[in-house]
Amino acid sequence: MISQKERMLFQDQKSHEEMCVEKYTKYANEAQDQELKQLFTTHASHEKQHFNTLNEILNGQTPAMSGQGQQMTAQNPTNPSGQTVNQNDISLAKDMLTTEKYVSGTYDTVIFECQDHNIRQALNHIQKEEQQHGEDLFNYLNSRGAYPMQ
Repeated sequence: MISQKERMLFQDQKSHEEMCVEKYTKYANEAQDQELKQLFTTHASHEKQHFNTLNEILNGQTPAMSGQGQQMTAQNPTNPSGQTVNQNDISLAKDMLTTEKYVSGTYDTVIFECQDHNIRQALNHIQKEEQQHGEDLFNYLNSRGAYPMQ
């Protein structure tokens, strides 16, 4: 049984995941770059899995983590010479990177407040996927000169 505090934290995370699904889906429709569209679509699917996992937890179930974690990461995206980088695509990717940073960080608190080891493991798994999403977005932006590290 989960505590009232855990329930509130899980509900917050569920609302974050719902927001991620909505944003990734909307941005996949808006993006011009096919690679970015695919990245957004894939991440939206993962976020929906996260949402469903949190629903299971809130319904008193211990989520089974097998079958999840099939990450599809960005394939070293490149900006072919002469191709103009679409500034709206860059803005969308930056917004999602900021969102992923926030959501990943909020999982820290939830994990530390969680009593059940198996639920902690499920949340750790989700957080790792959120961090992978951030890495994918970072790589996309960095490869296009939109997130220089200097």
